[in-house]
Amino acid sequence: MKIYKEFEAADMLEFEPEAKVGLIATVSEEGLPHITLITALQAKSPTEMIWGQFSEGFSKKNVKTNPKTGFLIMSLKRDLWRGKAIWKHEEKEGPDYVMFNNKPMFRYNAYFGIHTVHYMDLVETYGKEGLPLLPIALSVIGTGIAAGSAKTGSRERILNPWSEGLFNRLDSVKFLAYVGEDGFPSIIPIIQCKAADSRRLAFGIAPYKEELLKIKAGTKVAVFGMTLQMEDILVRGTFGGFKRYGGIKMGTVDIDWVYNSMPPKQGQIYPVPEMVKPVMEFR
Repeated sequence: MKIYKEFEAADMLEFEPEAKVGLIATVSEEGLPHITLITALQAKSPTEMIWGQFSEGFSKKNVKTNPKTGFLIMSLKRDLWRGKAIWKHEEKEGPDYVMFNNKPMFRYNAYFGIHTVHYMDLVETYGKEGLPLLPIALSVIGTGIAAGSAKTGSRERILNPWSEGLFNRLDSVKFLAYVGEDGFPSIIPIIQCKAADSRRLAFGIAPYKEELLKIKAGTKVAVFGMTLQMEDILVRGTFGGFKRYGGIKMGTVDIDWVYNSMPPKQGQIYPVPEMVKPVMEFR
């Protein structure tokens, strides 16, 4: 994989439309990966990225305690750009603030607009990539055949039926993030990923085999699933390494955390957050 320190001018133009997939991976205070959908992600210059914030969530907190981020942009033509960046600062006014709020998605939205602009320095990018559609299609078929063999056997649900169904929809796309040895989170497309059951995800080893093999068994990973209707769900869990299930080599993620990242109300779904407890003792 070639590494570049600047974006190409032609690529920067493809980042500007709101109609794209923009993902930012961050690292929590506990050192765990997190993925957020931010369509308002683009290049400000060949060495700088900006994105607009209109809702709250963990990613906006994470970058202020650990500025190391990973990013992925996917255009409607299925071209990809990935890389790493360092969060620098935020602004609540200025020309970039005006630019974002003049875009159709936000200018004519009666419910929310961009209230903060975030700035990041590009660390590295890998140039324009095309999604390897044939390997993905073959892996989707193989994973679909073998995923049932990777079931946990537990009847206690973690994913609700809607979330499990999203991971299994043919029109959904999935992405995995983990924190590398350099402390930066990396994002890898795993379009072939399926829910083996409500507690485990499974995915074929191809495509992106070389990148996936770098992830050690036992690593905490995040997996973001979404449809092009902007329905999405984020899970986190333990990567189980690659093993053969139903004769097909697959990786697994045992889910231990589920997060709703869709506005207007983001929040943890599993484990179920404790409600405010009543006072039972008085002094």
